[in-house]
Amino acid sequence: MDNRPIGVMDSGIGGLSVVRQLKAQLPGESIMFIGDQGHFPYGTKTDETIQMFVQRIANYFVVHDVKLMVIACNTATAAALPLLRQTLPIPVIGVIEPGAKRRSQLGPLKLG
Repeated sequence: MDNRPIGVMDSGIGGLSVVRQLKAQLPGESIMFIGDQGHFPYGTKTDETIQMFVQRIANYFVVHDVKLMVIACNTATAAALPLLRQTLPIPVIGVIEPGAKRRSQLGPLKLG
């Protein structure tokens, strides 16, 4: 068994909802969370700037020997996921694709 933690990052604290779901689905796993409130919100930044912020967090995770990185931020996922998948020695998961798949499983939205 791999006892290394899972690294989760977000541009703020909203990613704690992802941490909560990870803990529910994987109760034996350790989680390391970084909420980058110093640079919040990411939506007002360029892709290059977001990539720099996320790469710094990713490097921190690698130094602290996480086994997996989860980007719990839509903006950071869109801007940095392909880059991180090419440059990191660990797997990286974003939230856009899993969220879209889950939404499609639930069927059409009911408004009102």
